[in-house]
Amino acid sequence: MALEHRAGRSRTGGRAAPVAAARDDVAGNRLGAQGEERRDGQRAVRPALPGDHALQRVRLARADARLARRHRDVEPALVDDDRDPRGVRQPRRDERWLGVGARCHAGGHVASPRHRDHPALRRSRVPEAEPVTAGTRQGAVDRHDVIRVRGARVNNLKDIDVDVPKRTLTVFTGVSGSGKSSLVFGTIAAESQRLINETYSAFLQNFMATPARPDVDALENLSAAIVVDQERMGANSRSTVGTATDVNAVLRLVWSRLSTPHVGPSFHFSFNLPDGMCPECEGTGRVSAIDESAIVDRDLSLNEGAITVPNFTPNTWYWKLFAEGGRLDPDKKLRDYSDEEWDWFMYTPATKVRAGGLNTTYEGLVVKVRRLFLDKESESSQKHIKAFVERVATFTTCPACGGSRLNEAARTATVAGHTLPECCAMQISDLVTFVRSLVDDPDCAPARPALVSLTDLLGSLVEVGLGYLSLDRESGTLSGGEAQRVKMVRHLGSALSDITYVFDEPTIGLHPHDIAKMTDLLIRLRDKGNTVLVVEHKPSVIERADHVVDLGPAAGSYGGQLTYAGDVAGLRASDTLTGRHLDSRPGARDGTRRPTGQLAIRNATTHNLKDVSVDLPLGVLTVITGVAGSGKSSLIHGSLADGSLAGAGEVRVVDQAAIRGSMRSNPATYTGLLDPVRTLFAKANGVKPALFSANSEGACPNCKGLGVVYTDLAMMAGVSTPCEECGGKRFTPEVLAYQLDGKNIAEVLDLSVSEARDFFAKGTPRKILDRLVDVGLGYIRLGQPLSTLSGGERQRLKLAIRMGEGAGTYVLDEPTTGLHMADIETLLGMLDRLVEQGNSVIVIEHNLAVMAHADWIVDIGPGAGHDGGQVVFEGTPAELARADTLTGQHLAAYLAK
Repeated sequence: MALEHRAGRSRTGGRAAPVAAARDDVAGNRLGAQGEERRDGQRAVRPALPGDHALQRVRLARADARLARRHRDVEPALVDDDRDPRGVRQPRRDERWLGVGARCHAGGHVASPRHRDHPALRRSRVPEAEPVTAGTRQGAVDRHDVIRVRGARVNNLKDIDVDVPKRTLTVFTGVSGSGKSSLVFGTIAAESQRLINETYSAFLQNFMATPARPDVDALENLSAAIVVDQERMGANSRSTVGTATDVNAVLRLVWSRLSTPHVGPSFHFSFNLPDGMCPECEGTGRVSAIDESAIVDRDLSLNEGAITVPNFTPNTWYWKLFAEGGRLDPDKKLRDYSDEEWDWFMYTPATKVRAGGLNTTYEGLVVKVRRLFLDKESESSQKHIKAFVERVATFTTCPACGGSRLNEAARTATVAGHTLPECCAMQISDLVTFVRSLVDDPDCAPARPALVSLTDLLGSLVEVGLGYLSLDRESGTLSGGEAQRVKMVRHLGSALSDITYVFDEPTIGLHPHDIAKMTDLLIRLRDKGNTVLVVEHKPSVIERADHVVDLGPAAGSYGGQLTYAGDVAGLRASDTLTGRHLDSRPGARDGTRRPTGQLAIRNATTHNLKDVSVDLPLGVLTVITGVAGSGKSSLIHGSLADGSLAGAGEVRVVDQAAIRGSMRSNPATYTGLLDPVRTLFAKANGVKPALFSANSEGACPNCKGLGVVYTDLAMMAGVSTPCEECGGKRFTPEVLAYQLDGKNIAEVLDLSVSEARDFFAKGTPRKILDRLVDVGLGYIRLGQPLSTLSGGERQRLKLAIRMGEGAGTYVLDEPTTGLHMADIETLLGMLDRLVEQGNSVIVIEHNLAVMAHADWIVDIGPGAGHDGGQVVFEGTPAELARADTLTGQHLAAYLAK
C-alpha cells in the first residue's frame, strides 16, 4: 500500500525523500533562491517559502505545470482559486497525492515520469479534470471584486452580512442612528487601517493610533482605506488653510526661487520657524496684553492670597516659588513693593532659584501666566481656564508684522509685484488666476514645476467649492464640511488606484448648485479604479450611486439591520423608508404664517457683506440661504455679536460645534437629566444624591464607575472587558440596593428615553424627556456613551437642550446635518411647534425641504466670497421658485417633482 503524502509529510510523520526532491531539481528548471522561475521565456517571481517542506510542494506544482503544458492546450499558469493562504498550489478534488511526493492527474497523467512504474500509480485513475482556462482564472479574480462583511455586530449592528462591490461608488444611507457609521467607519475602515498598521514594526505601532478589532465574524478582500471625515481640524492658531493643504509649502518654494530681493531658502518664508517668523509675535500674527490688576490684588500680601491666578493660591507649589524664593517678603503688601521687587515679582525671565528646599526655575508672574495659559491653545483648555484667559488678556493684531506672521525680509520680498502675505490673503479663486499667469512667464522658468503643481492644488480647492477661502484663514475656524473638503483635496490628484476612500456626508454645507460638482469628484475618484464608500442622505447623491446599502428599519436598538442592497432602481421599488422618500419628499407648506413684527439689520459689513440691510420677520420660520461662502453666517452671527438683533429678545444659537464629552458622558449627564433623577432617588431612600453618581461616591471602586476595565496593550489596541465587580452596572452593590418605584439607578439608566418618559410621569425629568422625544430621540438609552451617538443624533441632542433654555429667538445653523429625509420631517414638525409657542426661528440652511417649508426666505449671493455678500432675494418659497437665482432654480425643480 502506497503512503499518501500531504504537504511534503507522510502519515507516519517522516519527511519526504530528499533524493526525490533533488531529482526534481535536475529534471525541471531550477527554482532560484529568491523563488524565481521561468515560464515561456518570462521571468515570474514567486514567494520564497522557507524549509524543505514548502520547497517540495513548489517543485511538485512546477512539475504539474510543465506536464499540463505538454498534455493539454492550456495557458501556462497556475490556478489561483485552489491555493492555500501562502500561495502554494493545493490538490483539487480531481487529483490525488501519491507515493513519495508524486501526483496523479485526471486521465491518468503522472506528475513525474520518473515515478510511472510505482505500483500505486499503476492502480490510480481519476476522472478527467476541467482544463485550466483564462475564464477559470478570471472567475478567481472576480471573487475579489467585492468586500465581504459577515456577522458585523459593531454598536447596534445586528449580525449583518453585506457584499460591497469594489471599484464603484457605494452610498450607505438610512435614518440617523441606523448603523451606517458603525458599518462603514467602525467595521470596514477600522479593520483596514488596523491591518495596515500591523505591517509596521511594534516600535512604530506604539506611536500610531491603532483601531480596535471590530466585532465581526469575517471581513474579506479589504484594500487600503483612506478616511475623510467631518472632524474639525485642530484649533492650533499656527494651522491655516495654507499649511493644512501644503499650498504654503509650495508658495515658499516659489518665493525662495523668484522673489526680489532674494531672501534665502524656503524655510526663510515660514512663520513656524525662527528664520521666517516675526520676532514680536513669534509667528502667531497677534500679541497679547495682560491686565495686571486681573492677576493680583495689590492690597494683599502673598500670604493673604494676593495672586488671583488659578492654581496659585497659598501653599500651592506655584505660590511657594514666589513666597519662598528668598527675594520677596510674603507678609508685605504688594502695593509696598519697590520698583525692583515689583519687576522681580512680575517680569523676571526664567532664573534658577532655590525654593521649598529644592533647586528650581523662577519666572515673573506675567511671564509664567503667559507661558502657562496664553501660549497654549484655548480650545484645548478647561472651561475655567478659558474664562480666566478671557478675563485677564487682550489680543490684538501684531503691530510689527500687521498679522502676516513673517519677519520684515520675508514679508516684503515680491514676485510679480505681490508679496507672500498678499497672496495668502487673496481669495483662492483669485490666487489661482495669478499663479496661472506666472506659469508661462519666462522670468519664472526656474520655478515652473512648482507653479504647475501649485496651479493644480489651488484648482482642486476651487473644484471642491472652497474658492472663497484664503490661505491665511485659521483651520480651526472651518466648519465640519469645509474641513472635510480641505482634507479631500489631498486625494483628488493622487495617481493611486484600488484604494478604498471613505467619506462622511461630503455634501455638508454645500448649496444644491455645488452638490453636483462634489458628486462629480466622487465619480472621478471611482473612475481611477478606486472603491468609494459614502455615508450620505442627499437624494441627488444617492441617485448617482452605482450601489446603495440601506440600513434600518429605524434607529438605535430598532435599527442595525440590512434593509436593502442593490442599485438605485431597486431602492425606489423597495418598501424601505429611504425608497419611499426618494420620490415622496416634503413639499411647500399650505400658506404662510403672519409675522408678529420685524427685526431690522442695517448696514452689515461683517466679512464679505456689502453694506447689507434687511428686515427679518418675527414670529415665523425664516430661512437664510445661499451658496457656501456667500455670507449667510456672517449676516446672522455677525449681527448677534454686534447687537443688531436686540429686538429679538433672548437669542439661543444652535451651531455646528461638535458635542464633546469624556468616556463617562451619556445623554443623562449631558442633558442634565441625571441631577433631578439623583435627587428623587436620594429623597426616596433618605441618603445623599452623590451616591447615585458613577463619577462620585457611588462608583464601583474596581472600574471607577466606567462599567468596563481597560487593559493597555502598548502598541496594540487596548482591550475593554466588563467589570467583574459590578457586572458593568457602574455602581457599588450598596447603591444598587436603593430603589425608586421598583428600579435601581442602573436599571433607570438602561431605559430608553420613551420608556423613561413613562417611568417619570411628572416633574423636571419628564420635561427633559419630552424634549428628547420631540426631536426624535425616544429610542436612545439614558446611559449609553455619547461616543456611540451618530452626528445627527448629537445635533438633535444639542437642539433639545437649547429648547429647554427658553428664548424669544432661536438661531439654528444647518440643523439638517446628519439627518435622513425622514428625520427632516420630524425636525420640521419641531420647528413648527417652536413657532406656534410664540418664538421666532431663524435657520441657516441649504436643504430644499426646509426652504419649501419656510414662511420667509432671504437668499444671499449671487456667488461666494467677494462675489457674494448681497441680498439677491427676499420673499416666500413660492416667490423664490419663480425668481431667476441659483437657489430659485433648484427650489423650482424640487417643488416640480
